[in-house]
Amino acid sequence: MTLHIPFQNSYARLPEHLYSRIEPTPVKAPEVLAFNHALANDLGITGTDDLAELARVFGGNDVPEGSEPLAQLYSGHQFGHWNPQLGDGRAILLGEAGGFDIQLKGSGPTPYSRNGDGRAWVGPVLREFVVSEAMHALGIPTTRALAAVATGETIYRETALPGAVLTRVASSHIRVGTFQVLAARGDTAGLKALFEHAVARHYPHVSTPLEFLKAVIERQAQLVTQWMSVGFIHGVMNTDNCAISGETIDYGPCAFMDEYHPMMVFSSIDRRGRYAYAAQADIIVWNMAQLATALVPLEEDTDKAVAGYTEAINAMPERVHTLWREALGRKIGLGETQADDLQLAARLLKLMSDQGADFTNTFAALSGDKARDQFVDPASFDDWARDWKVRIAGEDAPEEVMRRANPVLIPRNHRVEEMIQAAVQGDMAPFLRLSQALAKPFEHNPEFADLTRPPSAGERVQQTFCGT
Repeated sequence: MTLHIPFQNSYARLPEHLYSRIEPTPVKAPEVLAFNHALANDLGITGTDDLAELARVFGGNDVPEGSEPLAQLYSGHQFGHWNPQLGDGRAILLGEAGGFDIQLKGSGPTPYSRNGDGRAWVGPVLREFVVSEAMHALGIPTTRALAAVATGETIYRETALPGAVLTRVASSHIRVGTFQVLAARGDTAGLKALFEHAVARHYPHVSTPLEFLKAVIERQAQLVTQWMSVGFIHGVMNTDNCAISGETIDYGPCAFMDEYHPMMVFSSIDRRGRYAYAAQADIIVWNMAQLATALVPLEEDTDKAVAGYTEAINAMPERVHTLWREALGRKIGLGETQADDLQLAARLLKLMSDQGADFTNTFAALSGDKARDQFVDPASFDDWARDWKVRIAGEDAPEEVMRRANPVLIPRNHRVEEMIQAAVQGDMAPFLRLSQALAKPFEHNPEFADLTRPPSAGERVQQTFCGT
């Protein structure tokens, strides 16, 4: 074997009831669909020239030397309802390299599969590959995609589909739900071991559970406002999909908005809009409250702890509000924002919502003074623009601020769907082109001008679906 992955296995040193040791289930005919060589180099992985070997390893047929494969245990609140045991039902952690987890998704059943087949089909695998790498290019904390491997097997969902395995890279796969399952079981020793591991791995500057909570709160507040600043809707912000590291994780029924609407929902399983675009700012506070609850057993003085945790949670909405004001301010060219700047930006968002203006294209056009073209009634935009231009008149380089804050390219839903349908037929060209374009999302490139176009009526994607 020429492939070398410098594995560490710190999670495997935790108490064994936090996971199950299990190897991936081999597949019929693994074949590499995509491999991220730049990321492999960053992780210290060498010997990546042999595509057949890459297919065997990242398809799950060969366990690489130094790996200690395992599936992680966790629980969580799913759409607000408590599920006492979840876990990696179709994912296996191979180990860590360069300080990052390397995990196979779609690698076969585990003890947590709950009667599922543990597999994935090519659509959600390539969707996560494209969208997670696009998020990275946008500068938003995220898991990464190392490899996509076709399995040569048929996966049955509503119909027969080609199977695939994704190799996901993350700072870790520790979730709010990982803490929740131990707290719910009264496993204080396991909870303490997990806490110490998470602190050492992600927050070495903190020493107490309260400090840890505050650090996670800050990262999550920043993450969600970054999502919203590019029109991203996670779609399923359950506590088991909320990473302690502050990274975007679990790209299931996610989507980027085309036309702006604050209560936009794409996820087929979010029937009441719990995780709608604007609701994300409130849901992340709710999720952090669940983390706080799970940390209470670590404290000797629980009354004092609850008071401190409550104060931290209650302060979070104002922090999210401030970060959102700053993010919107940058999108309209303000390097520093004042209290009433949110109202100015909100007026623009209201115009966009009322007239169905495209979120990405409207903000991207502000720096070129062509945003009025996005509106059915350009005169209404002109009224707003007069006040806006007065506000930015004294700003330093507002156009440069806007160019850094407003991407030209996002992974639009209809383009992602187009890419998936082509891949099902064996055509990877749309995947390769979309990946190339999204690697530089802030650049105006005439070659990719068609990818900036919103969907026509016939191309519109109304719903996105979970990959299980």
